[in-house]
Amino acid sequence: MYDKLTLLALIIGIFTIPVLVPDAFAHGLGGDQAEPISFDGMEVTVRTQLSPSDITVGDVDSANMQVRFFDTLTDTNLDKVTYRIDLYQNDELLAGNFFYDNDGRLDIKLIPKLECDENRLVECSTYGGSEHVSAPGAYFVQGADCTDDNLDICGRPSITGPIFVKGGLYKIKVDIVAATSPRTLLANNLIYETFVSVAQEQNFQIQTANAEEIPVVIKTYYDDVDNFKFDTSDDSISFDMPFDWSPDYVNLVQVVHEEVRVPKSFAPYAEGTQFKGYVNGVEIDQRALLNDPYSYDDTNIIHFLITNNELLKINETLGSDNYDNPQMDLKLVPLDEISKSSTEFYLVDTANYEPVPTTVNISWDGKYGANQDIPFEFTFFDENRGLIKDLRYAYVVLDEFDQELARYDGDDSVNPGIVSMEGIDIQKIYIPSEGQIRFDILVYGTGFDYDPKYAGIGSAIVEIGPGSSDTPSPSEIMSPVIEKTTIPDWIKNNAEWWAAGQIDDTSFIQGIQYLIKEDVLKIPPTIQGSDSGSTGIPDWIKNNAEWWAAGQIDDTSFIQGIQYLIEKGIMKV
Repeated sequence: MYDKLTLLALIIGIFTIPVLVPDAFAHGLGGDQAEPISFDGMEVTVRTQLSPSDITVGDVDSANMQVRFFDTLTDTNLDKVTYRIDLYQNDELLAGNFFYDNDGRLDIKLIPKLECDENRLVECSTYGGSEHVSAPGAYFVQGADCTDDNLDICGRPSITGPIFVKGGLYKIKVDIVAATSPRTLLANNLIYETFVSVAQEQNFQIQTANAEEIPVVIKTYYDDVDNFKFDTSDDSISFDMPFDWSPDYVNLVQVVHEEVRVPKSFAPYAEGTQFKGYVNGVEIDQRALLNDPYSYDDTNIIHFLITNNELLKINETLGSDNYDNPQMDLKLVPLDEISKSSTEFYLVDTANYEPVPTTVNISWDGKYGANQDIPFEFTFFDENRGLIKDLRYAYVVLDEFDQELARYDGDDSVNPGIVSMEGIDIQKIYIPSEGQIRFDILVYGTGFDYDPKYAGIGSAIVEIGPGSSDTPSPSEIMSPVIEKTTIPDWIKNNAEWWAAGQIDDTSFIQGIQYLIKEDVLKIPPTIQGSDSGSTGIPDWIKNNAEWWAAGQIDDTSFIQGIQYLIEKGIMKV
């Protein structure tokens, strides 16, 4: 169809390759960037970045925290900055002090220290450095300016304390007290909040129907997980963790990241398995589940990457009752192994068309085909066949007549690119007819700064078949729906009598237990809580039953009340 050089020239023409100046609120691997604030004709913001970017508790003796203060319009740092840095986890202050740097990039060495006998953890934190002569009270270390390559020898202050001794979400609050001169105090501090995630690993065992014990690791980037369970009926894994579902908090959370690591030798989780995932009973978008069989020879890693958009959809689906829910329930259900078709190609740079150390694999389930939304999986490998993390890319799809079928460059008009945090990404693309289609791929780079090491362009031709007529559309698979249940009408009579006090709590619970056991009342998969010690059922549950019996609320709302009783251990099933 085309020779290679002509095709590459066409790809460059298809993509508009901008001058990349990061300029917006964003979240990356081990880093975060706050929304900019107007200041003195500039749009200034703070970016925080950890190094290493993927920290697991117990694996590092120290880490670097970079705090950059810059104008997003010009990508230029402001100099001579006095910062107030406060680190929190779960709203508890772990460390806080003033710091100073000359060039708008502050680097702080963070040294985790597990032991702390004080009532307030912040009292266990100590600070290394000396007071800057022109910024009283602000820590500073004389020496070479820090870069990504000289952190071991550059001048940087330190914090030693109870930081990163537990996995989860950490808030870094940054107040800009002075800028362009240590003596020029701002009339009002510029205040920013950013968030970074630190992982911790928790080990569990699952027991199969034939009493085999299988080790499972949950790597959590958010909080301690609890109530780990394995259901032999569908080979599902479930667990929960604390989470604040209030809208104000959910708006701040860019992504909730959990990993489930299972041996490939365990057949239900073997390589090639597809999964469904549920959060609080709501089926999450297929694209929020990524199966990584590449990182380890003997282990599959299934990622829950629940984005802010997905969290908002869950809240919208469940309604205001979910706002007061103090936890997130996660469930992973393996499906049938799929038959994958795939193609693989390398990228070249846009200047000389020389190869870059990036290989792209595009794969899809062969059951999907023409006139369907096909979930294509994009995987990006480095020169050592490792996954390239925190990568930003774009794609264009054309038919055999060079008519454009699809194009996507991410949702941020200022910071281009689809973010592939783990080096794997799934995009559903509608393909109208059988035949050859062409994928053109542009990788912008990695990280907030679009590091160009893996940047490049490439193209692949794939053949799309007719697909299976009984294959559900991915729009059905990916839509956030609650697992449905059917409730016989006569159960409403029981609920009405119970709400009116004509039958007692025990009788009502026993009746519901019997109906669930006999599969008359079908409840979505729900994590069974331990005995809470509660002697009664919350009033709102009875109110729900009364309103449901009167037709004032729907079946789903009534079922959520039953699920609550199960989760809290009030009802055993």
